[in-house]
Amino acid sequence: MIFLYTFLLRVYSLGITIVSPFNKKARLWSSGRRDVFENLKNSHIGKRPVIWIHTASLGEFEQGRPILERIKNIYPDHHILLTFFSPSGYEVRKNYKGADFISYLPLDTIGNARKFISIVKPQMVIFIKYEFWFNYINELYKQKVPLLFVSVIFRPSQIFFKPIGFWFAKQLNKITYLFVQNSESIKLLQDIGISHSEISGDTRFDRVLEVKNEDASFPLIESYILKSKILVGGSTWSQDESIIFELLERSNLDLKYIIAPHLIGNDHINEILKRFKKYNPVRYSKANKSNIKDCKVLIIDEIGFLSKLYRYADFAYVGGGFGVGIHNLLEASTYGIPVLFGPNHKRFREAIDLQNLGGGFSISSYKEAKEILSKLLVDRNFYEKCSKVSEQYIIENSGATEVVINKVKEFIIACKGLK
Repeated sequence: MIFLYTFLLRVYSLGITIVSPFNKKARLWSSGRRDVFENLKNSHIGKRPVIWIHTASLGEFEQGRPILERIKNIYPDHHILLTFFSPSGYEVRKNYKGADFISYLPLDTIGNARKFISIVKPQMVIFIKYEFWFNYINELYKQKVPLLFVSVIFRPSQIFFKPIGFWFAKQLNKITYLFVQNSESIKLLQDIGISHSEISGDTRFDRVLEVKNEDASFPLIESYILKSKILVGGSTWSQDESIIFELLERSNLDLKYIIAPHLIGNDHINEILKRFKKYNPVRYSKANKSNIKDCKVLIIDEIGFLSKLYRYADFAYVGGGFGVGIHNLLEASTYGIPVLFGPNHKRFREAIDLQNLGGGFSISSYKEAKEILSKLLVDRNFYEKCSKVSEQYIIENSGATEVVINKVKEFIIACKGLK
């Protein structure tokens, strides 16, 4: 099975190489891996004990960031290696100061896994959420390197729990310890004979609380807002933006809008500008105090500060719910504001929780969005109740980082004891 798995990964890699001349993301994926081994050999990584943390992309990086930064603080004599699978994470965080070396993860082949681990010689490895790369898992297992998985959610639909998934389930036994988000995950693991797991919760709650408490101000945005009520549309796609446009066109809601789209390439930004033309939309990168005076829609065409923008919102609309799934609700909820999101949210625990508690609202049309926002604007008690629910939900579910860190300390002590 391992050879079939590796073969399929090579086919996947070949496909990316073929499309890379025509696709920027594919091009970055391929070119970014070209000199990984050489760069590692030329780096200072390995001259001290190494803790390697791997994330898929930007969202998983933010999920793992509280753990990384606590480890860096507790073990300053260790080197931190941070790897990414996707350009969406690497290209944004390649200059992040919290890690000693940042790299793409080479394709998960037997040879690459063996070579990468032999160069890095990690004392401990932490993979965030769903990064099940089985050749790396197997090589770490053979070399007796502790491997922790953090903030995992398991579902019955995953291959580990299918009749044909015996081999994949067996690979989970090679992971040293699994931190999961809920009791359902524990039960699923127990059903396939895995007991080295624990409910820690989701480290994203800790991260959004950290962001909320950071000093941050955007004077230009503050001058745009003035005394207006603000709806921030975060990580939006075209269908989300269509609903926001309908709110402007067909409702009398007294709101200003900040749209931070998921894609910020010129094609999509120009599409938004064209759609909202009659409302004097302004790109953030070209905004000044003069041209935002009569603007109803401010378009964020830069990456990296959406999580801080929500502090200016009275309401949030988090995008993605009309496509593959909603983006990060927690970034908005931590500021104690009601959140709206699209119908495709069944795989997202926080969306279901917030909806059940009354701090979040699933909408499938402009009409539903208008009804909820109208009530929130008119009924102050309702608004305050929803806001309190959102804020309290984040606070009550924080603390996962410390659970993980306590286990990290155990393994570090054990590693030192073996020397």
